[in-house]
Amino acid sequence: MLIVDAEIAGRPGLCLRTAGARITEIAPGLRARADEHVIDARGGVIMPGLHDHHIHLYAAARAAHSIECGPPSVRDEAQLTSALRRGAERARPGESLRGIGYHESVAGELDADRLDAWVGDRPLRIQHRTGALWVLNHAALARIGAAPRDWPEGAERDAAGQPTGRFYRLDAWLRDELGAALERPALRTLSRRLARYGVTGVTDTTPTLEDDDAAFLACAIEGDDLLQRCVVMGSEALGPIDHPRLTRGPVKILLDEPALPDLDALVRRVRAAHDAGRGVAVHCVTRVELALAVTAIGEAGAIAGDRIEHASVAPPEWVDLVAATPIAVVTQPHFVHERGDAYLEDVEPDDRLWLYRTRAWLEAGVPLAGGSDAPYGYPDPWRAMAAAVARRTRAGRAVGAVEALTPQEALALFTSDPLEPGAVQRKIDVGSAADLVLLDAPWSTVRTSLDAKHVALTVSDGRVIHERD
Repeated sequence: MLIVDAEIAGRPGLCLRTAGARITEIAPGLRARADEHVIDARGGVIMPGLHDHHIHLYAAARAAHSIECGPPSVRDEAQLTSALRRGAERARPGESLRGIGYHESVAGELDADRLDAWVGDRPLRIQHRTGALWVLNHAALARIGAAPRDWPEGAERDAAGQPTGRFYRLDAWLRDELGAALERPALRTLSRRLARYGVTGVTDTTPTLEDDDAAFLACAIEGDDLLQRCVVMGSEALGPIDHPRLTRGPVKILLDEPALPDLDALVRRVRAAHDAGRGVAVHCVTRVELALAVTAIGEAGAIAGDRIEHASVAPPEWVDLVAATPIAVVTQPHFVHERGDAYLEDVEPDDRLWLYRTRAWLEAGVPLAGGSDAPYGYPDPWRAMAAAVARRTRAGRAVGAVEALTPQEALALFTSDPLEPGAVQRKIDVGSAADLVLLDAPWSTVRTSLDAKHVALTVSDGRVIHERD
């Protein structure tokens, strides 16, 4: 392939040639060879393909076949009822319904009885937008194979000992119990959507993935269902992976403040991951979770590859402690836009200044990268970049304006090495992997309008995975 008249690293009028999976030449005035696919960039900028450093592939793929149950598309009980009714009308008789993105601002707390009032003739399950909670109606509860007395901790019961339909952090258990209703989804539609955004690589941060999941992802890559390179986190049970486009990443550790582990136990878990040659990626959305994670990693001895996921609330003292280690932070600045209005109502005033910080991490010298957290956030990295620059809610209110990034800094959140997020920036160089995205305008134009509409071509390992007309 030969791309002509492109801007690369600030230099206009360049040509870029690829052979196989590598960039072989970058120079002005290269002439096309007979066997080359020639693309006229018309002055557009070529940059490294974007990498989503935090996504949940299975859940994001299922979201395309789920009912939106929360803001911004659903804001009150009447809209929720209407959405569920439309979902039932589209489904086959008796087919289960799956709702996502619910927030209490819509209709308050949910349980099985409330779901029955809306949908009682078929199984229905609705996920909270945090991903931490599933609520099932009674028809869905009836499909659980295990007797209620054998249900694990996290299956909520009322004062009389009866199940409420609320399940906390039990995704894997529910998948096993509900069987085919939660089987692995096809990734083809999601992958092509990501390619349209210029995404050439993803890091799946689902904490429960094991060897059979890695095998499924490898088959998806071989069958062109998954077009992106993929780093898989998963659990300690995930073994080594031998595939050129699939890599084992750090161990994902999920902290949940209502049921935090003992510090010594967490230190042992971190050390075990390090002994196995893996870093850890610790989910932290409260200041208490962040404090526990940083303390445990520090006691275990932080290594390159250790990460904090989200760092949703990061007071200055914890920024300083992270900065004294090689720990990276992978955050989601678009939540300021997507959820900021709710944060300004729900989050403690003392924590609002420290929400999804970006500038503070960079100024402290902490490696910083971005991820969508899809489906819990929108999967378009350009929206995240724009949010990192604007720091505005949907209603236009400022949240942590001092944390705003420049467009170049926002772009860098999604162009670093997937195994060294924020620490090593990938570049367009001769000899490097031909993972790149061509935009339809020079960077001076795109930086004023960070939008996926500019993506004209996406190339992964020298292969075109998206080409706009």
